[in-house]
Amino acid sequence: MSRLGKKPISVPANVKVAIDGHKVTISSGGNQLTLDHRPEVKVAHDQTSKEISVSIEEKDAENRFVRAYWGSTRAHLANMITGVTKGFEKQLEIVGVGYNAEVTGQGLKLKLGYANPLFVAIPAGVKVSVDKTFVKISGPDKHAVGQFAANVRAQRKPEPYNGKGVKYTDETIIRKQGKAFGA
Repeated sequence: MSRLGKKPISVPANVKVAIDGHKVTISSGGNQLTLDHRPEVKVAHDQTSKEISVSIEEKDAENRFVRAYWGSTRAHLANMITGVTKGFEKQLEIVGVGYNAEVTGQGLKLKLGYANPLFVAIPAGVKVSVDKTFVKISGPDKHAVGQFAANVRAQRKPEPYNGKGVKYTDETIIRKQGKAFGA
């Protein structure tokens, strides 16, 4: 049995939860997120205790895939509640001489040492701000924020000799010594 799946999810007072079949919509303020969950998993919202409970049927308890859906659905719903109340944020750092970024329209323009600048489209619901060589990505959807940050980092991953490239601010690049001449 899933220990994580059994735990109820507490719903803050300002968050609205709507369940329509296999579709769960969570909204607060101007943020709204929707999840279509698997039919094997049951989601119920108790408005008196302000909790969401996720469960599966007893006959499916032996199926490891259904147990995985159970825990994953609960984790997605908990992330959605955190996203609409606090939001998620990733920070990237651009390291290198002449490397920079700027927000232009609906995209992020990156100059990363290539002949032409790179353009990465910003998905809906994600906010991007640039401060010199730091790129701050925020939004209510954890998956969208993380995927956009990974796409930007993939444009020029940090290399181990000089450390140049795009990296997360909390990431540590293991440096290599390089070649030694003479001896």
